[in-house]
Amino acid sequence: MDSALTVGDAAPDFTTTTDTGETFSLKDLRGRKVVLYFYPADDTPGCTAQACGFRDSHADFDAKGAAVFGVSPDSESSHAAFRGKYGLPFTLLVDEDNAIAEAYGVWAERTWQGRSFMGVVRSHFVIDEEGKLIDARIDVSPEDGPLEALAALTATR
Repeated sequence: MDSALTVGDAAPDFTTTTDTGETFSLKDLRGRKVVLYFYPADDTPGCTAQACGFRDSHADFDAKGAAVFGVSPDSESSHAAFRGKYGLPFTLLVDEDNAIAEAYGVWAERTWQGRSFMGVVRSHFVIDEEGKLIDARIDVSPEDGPLEALAALTATR
C-alpha cells in the first residue's frame, strides 16, 4: 500500500489528546525530530510487539533527538492502561475519529479472516525538525517497524 505522503512532504499537523488527557499539537514539536507510529488497537499481539519494539529502542531514539508517539483509535483510558501495562516510555495519542490516520493515508480497507473492514494500517512516519517527512512506511511489520524508523533517523544528518 502506498501513502499519498512521501519523503519531503510536510507532515500533516493535528491536535488531539494524549493518554493522560493533555492536549497535543504536532506543530508544538517543530525543532525536534518526531516518530509517529500508527497501530490498530491497544493490547493486541501485533500492536504490543510494535509498541514494545519502540519501548526497547527508546534510548536509541532519544539519543537521535527523536520523540516517539503511538497513534491509534483507542480511548484515553485504553491508552493509559496499555502504556502502564507495558511500561511504555512515550506518549500515546488518541485518534477516535480516525482523522489523523486519514490525514496520513493509513485509514484504509483491510481484510482479516475473510472479512473486509476499515481500519488503521500499521505504519510509521519520521519527521525532521522542520516538519518534513524523512521516512514514510505503510504496512510495516510489528517487529521491523521500530528498527526501520531508527534506521531512517540514523541515515539523516
